[in-house]
Order: sequence, then C-alpha cells, then structure tokens
Amino acid sequence: MASEIAVNHRDKALAVLKADADKIMRLIKVQMDNLTMPQCPLYEEVLDTQMFGLSREIDFAVRLGLVEEHEGKDLLDTLERELSALHDAFTTK
Repeated sequence: MASEIAVNHRDKALAVLKADADKIMRLIKVQMDNLTMPQCPLYEEVLDTQMFGLSREIDFAVRLGLVEEHEGKDLLDTLERELSALHDAFTTK
C-alpha cells in the first residue's frame, strides 16, 4: 500500500513537471508568434525566468524523492532542445 502511494505521488510529480514544461513551451510559442523577436530582452527574460522556476521545481521534487535526478535533467534537456528548435524555425522564416 505504501509503495502504491509513493508511486502515485511520483507519477503526479512527473505529470505536474511535464505540464509546467509544456506551459513554458506554449508561452514562448505565443510570444514568438505574436509579440517579440527571440533577440528581444523581454523574450529572454521570460524564458530565463520560466526555465529557472522549472529547474527549482525539479530540484524540489528530486530532494523530496519524488523524481529521480536524471528524470529532471532529461525533462529540462528536452525542453531546451524543443525551445532551440522553435527558435531556429522562427529565425529562419
């Protein structure tokens, strides 16, 4: 029973972190499509702030034992790759 609860908390933690990563992706897409160029300080500020916040969430989940460190790193790496691809696609328009 206790291991089921731990797995449930772990699954929920990963789902929340992935949802937050998706939210960052959507926010940046909207900003790039409608507001500013990627070279704009506002874009960089939003991206830096959001990525820092997500990294702190991941660190907290790792310290609680809800997420393995490599899973958190993988999530950040994936998001960074997606954002880089989005940036490249936007700048080559």
